[in-house]
Amino acid sequence: MQALPHQYNVHAEAHSDNRLTVKVDNLDELAIAPPQNFGGPGDQWSPEDLFMASVASCFILSFRAIARGSKLSWSSLNCSSQGTLEKVNGVLKFTNIVTSVSLTIPTSESPDTARRILAKADKSCLVANSLNCEIKLEIVAITQTDSTDLGRSGTD
Repeated sequence: MQALPHQYNVHAEAHSDNRLTVKVDNLDELAIAPPQNFGGPGDQWSPEDLFMASVASCFILSFRAIARGSKLSWSSLNCSSQGTLEKVNGVLKFTNIVTSVSLTIPTSESPDTARRILAKADKSCLVANSLNCEIKLEIVAITQTDSTDLGRSGTD
């Protein structure tokens, strides 16, 4: 990891014909539109979608790093983050986020250890730590499978 602080830059460009794109260096631009709830077309990423994608993907990346350091073998992690947007004191904001996860580990691994690592990932996610709303982790399932069923170890 590079020394802190890190800087992240995004460039957004809007046009009068309702086009909006965002771009970061070395990546393709991404078309953005309001979500259907705000009258948008519903066929492009919205700021709200990107926000929730940041929560879910940061949780998974945090889990991967902690699992690797803890030498936990795993084969898959499914993560869904659902945010509630409300008006509070006249301002729209996310008031609650629930991240639901299902993890598959080999039978040789301890479900208690897996739960501990999932909880640690929840506390370590920098995106979630940067938010001002209630955040809850819901472990939906930890499934154990015979290690011969694991195509590739999740400890990469």
